[in-house]
Amino acid sequence: MTPRLIARLDIKGRNLIKGIQLEGLRVLGDPADFARRHYRDGIDELIYMDAVASLYQRNSLADIVSHTARDVFVPLTVGGGVRTVEDARVLLRAGADKIAINTAAIARPALITEISRHFGSQCMVLSIDAKRMGPDRWMAYTDNGREPSGLDVVQWARQAEELGAGEILLTSVDREGTRKGLDTALTLAVSAAVGIPVIASGGVGDAVHVVEGLRIGQASAIAMADLLHYGRVPLSAVRQAITEAGMEIRTP
Repeated sequence: MTPRLIARLDIKGRNLIKGIQLEGLRVLGDPADFARRHYRDGIDELIYMDAVASLYQRNSLADIVSHTARDVFVPLTVGGGVRTVEDARVLLRAGADKIAINTAAIARPALITEISRHFGSQCMVLSIDAKRMGPDRWMAYTDNGREPSGLDVVQWARQAEELGAGEILLTSVDREGTRKGLDTALTLAVSAAVGIPVIASGGVGDAVHVVEGLRIGQASAIAMADLLHYGRVPLSAVRQAITEAGMEIRTP
């Protein structure tokens, strides 16, 4: 599969925010403005994540998604606070193409199957926030990386695929916002364990980190936030680095 480049937008209230290791959140502005900019630059997909939805037991992204979907015509994944099939339906009607779930899936894994059966496995994205627990060991966390679940990340990814997940959004909490590069060992461990696409997220600070995630981590897609939101590296330069590394990439 041709690798995908994805812009990740973490939302709190009505603002785009960015933090380090999912903490110390900084307000960047209107998420729709950033979404349109990334779309004009040729991004393949967008991810909207409500960063505090599980904490407050709600998802408030429907209006933002609807506003974005009027001007942006690439696949849009939305997550945070989705607890039922009806929650997913509301976001899909607002303009989402795929639904990401984390906390609710760990609390009740059957939700993965329910969403997959209602809307198709291609719509069901399992979001995993992973923290390293030792050499080649990672634990899945819930509530935006705040609470340990006790689940081994690789085993949880396998189980989710069996339950009907069509894609995995894999975030390294340890690397998120650090600009030190993806946890390629984590990405490879999950990519090798499942047969569905894995989106690697957390730590991209340079174009070479994207290449490493694709080549070493064997990711199907790379999600970027800091790199794109702050304009540290143009998306065109990221594509060029991938091409120079001998990999195919979609031409926007």
